[in-house]
Amino acid sequence: MSTIGRFLQAKEPLLDHALHQLELQSHQPGVDVKLTAEIAQKAAEHIKQLGLEPDASGPEIYDALVRKAAEHDDHLARAIGGTHPDDLIEMIPLIAKAAENAPLPKDGWFLKEDKAREMLRKNPPLAIMDRLGHHSVSALLEHEDIFELFLALRFAEAPEWLNAFDAEYVSLKASDFENRKIRVVPFAVRKWGDIAEHFIAKKRHNITHSKEMGAIAIMPMTEVRMKGVTLKVLPLLCHYFNEIRLYSSFFKLMADKKDFGHIVSQTLIADPAHVELVERGKIHWRVIQRYFGKLSGEVHPEIFEPHVQPEDLHWRRAEDVLYQLDPELGFWQDMDYVGVLRGNEAITFNLMDISLGYSNAIPYEERFLYHFRESLWNEVFARYMGEKVLEEQLLVKLDNAIIKPETLVAS
Repeated sequence: MSTIGRFLQAKEPLLDHALHQLELQSHQPGVDVKLTAEIAQKAAEHIKQLGLEPDASGPEIYDALVRKAAEHDDHLARAIGGTHPDDLIEMIPLIAKAAENAPLPKDGWFLKEDKAREMLRKNPPLAIMDRLGHHSVSALLEHEDIFELFLALRFAEAPEWLNAFDAEYVSLKASDFENRKIRVVPFAVRKWGDIAEHFIAKKRHNITHSKEMGAIAIMPMTEVRMKGVTLKVLPLLCHYFNEIRLYSSFFKLMADKKDFGHIVSQTLIADPAHVELVERGKIHWRVIQRYFGKLSGEVHPEIFEPHVQPEDLHWRRAEDVLYQLDPELGFWQDMDYVGVLRGNEAITFNLMDISLGYSNAIPYEERFLYHFRESLWNEVFARYMGEKVLEEQLLVKLDNAIIKPETLVAS
């Protein structure tokens, strides 16, 4: 199995088959080999920066990375104005403010507030009304923030209510959307209590989002102190700014389709936003958006017009944003897809995986690799898309998908 396959824990021969097809279609062999060599070089350089020997064990590398995360969390917390880095009451407002002021795009195309209120009038969220002490949906909508309500729905309402509410999305039209800024919504513990307790326990973090509303929630935590909160929460907020914008650009791309509401509904429920470029090699809109978002405006494909413009595709890695806020964090820059193997075990240099590990005191045996594997898979496809022949083939398939949205097969 290839090094990339071992990193991804891919089922063979599926990965090798997909990579072979990409090589044939791009007329460029060895892209994955070059990427593997680059990863090895970066990993070796960073192991040296950690003060370790080249043959350091997996636990030694992981422990050094966790110590680095602890050092950088303290440094970043103080860089954004904190004096007690573990104090949630002090740090959460500072983190939210830093995210809102961070140098990354924050605009998008989202559901109009009036339409969101109309949807809740038709489907009163009884559990939220009961929790907040409102006896009518009119009182709820008059006194509560619509963004906060939409973000709370998935935590407060029963599955049966959510299924009925989700059916409302099918009737949405492009005219129900508008351009505006992404909102960051901190949830107050005194108001919402332990509403997100199960989510936080499962995800090991307290950040979630609403793609259709263009809002990011900092869910309430009942703890008053938590180590590593800045380095955990701030990169995730930056990540969700990018995530929300990529779905905004996808919805824009589909704006003229007769079944626009169905596309929105299925995207929010099952996420079918990808193109099958090769057999067993599906490229998500996330990769397409990131690839073209890194290129200059001159290469913006005509098939994205008139709705999707170059500025809709701009994106920035969370590490790049943090590096601008605090240059000390340059250690993590461009390392999201980098890992090293010790035997068949992968150790990642991905900032989000390491910061989550540090904040949650995750031992080596249970270390996180999710964000690393997602970034590496995306990087593999993005590298192949850099070959002009494959880019042109992708655009043809994407053009067909825009004309016939049903060709966007659900994953």
